[in-house]
Amino acid sequence: MVLMAILAPYISPYNPNQIDPNAILQGPSFHHLLGTNEVGQDILSLVIWGSRVSLLVGFLATAVAITVGTTIGVAAGYFGTAADEVLMRLTDFFLVVPAVVLAIIVAALLGNSLLNVVLIIGLLSWPPTARIVRSSTLVYKHAPFVEASKVAGASSIHILRTHILPNVMPLVYANTALTIANAIFTQSALVFLGVGDINNISWGQTLHFAYSSGAITAGDYWYAIPPGLMIVLAVLGFALAGYSLDEAFNPRLKGGSVFGSA
Repeated sequence: MVLMAILAPYISPYNPNQIDPNAILQGPSFHHLLGTNEVGQDILSLVIWGSRVSLLVGFLATAVAITVGTTIGVAAGYFGTAADEVLMRLTDFFLVVPAVVLAIIVAALLGNSLLNVVLIIGLLSWPPTARIVRSSTLVYKHAPFVEASKVAGASSIHILRTHILPNVMPLVYANTALTIANAIFTQSALVFLGVGDINNISWGQTLHFAYSSGAITAGDYWYAIPPGLMIVLAVLGFALAGYSLDEAFNPRLKGGSVFGSA
């Protein structure tokens, strides 16, 4: 999918914005392998180019979520006491609020530009990362090598940079793939509902127009299935990658000691 997004200008059979009044809602054929939409645009070209925005939002929103979640998780786990209590209550609040519903409200208030969508999804997706990082930080901050650094007079910044972060990052990598899957789904849902950025070609945009044009109810399956299938495959693929990375990096799942790599 990443290669498809990168090579979109070279592998797309048509310009995705090209309109053909003589090829409106045509089924799959030799000239249009996945058919056309209500204005004659090639569905295959829309799916190929749509991967760019869908994956870009997924990666950028995940970068925001991972940065915020890792920072909050490490701070809460390492410093503890009041900081831990405040940060975890904040995390719990974002965990119990339905992310998609809150994203719809925020997007409607702030606008539906691509940057706003990235920030909204990213700032609503960090709680799972924060909780995972906090739990791991609580374990490692009592590890012998961390205690030895404290006795040697190492600063908290040095300990966090040298000992805590390198040990918690493998779990962050595993959670990154799951966050990407969630971001892609959320972006597609927002665009489908019309509160995301419907001006940029994406899988969610194609589904949005398939629904709003009545093609879905009319039985024009070739319009809705390809972008919907791409969303499902992307979410499933990143989710499975995340579970696999978690099994590879999580010492508890491997049955090893949490201090084995230290």
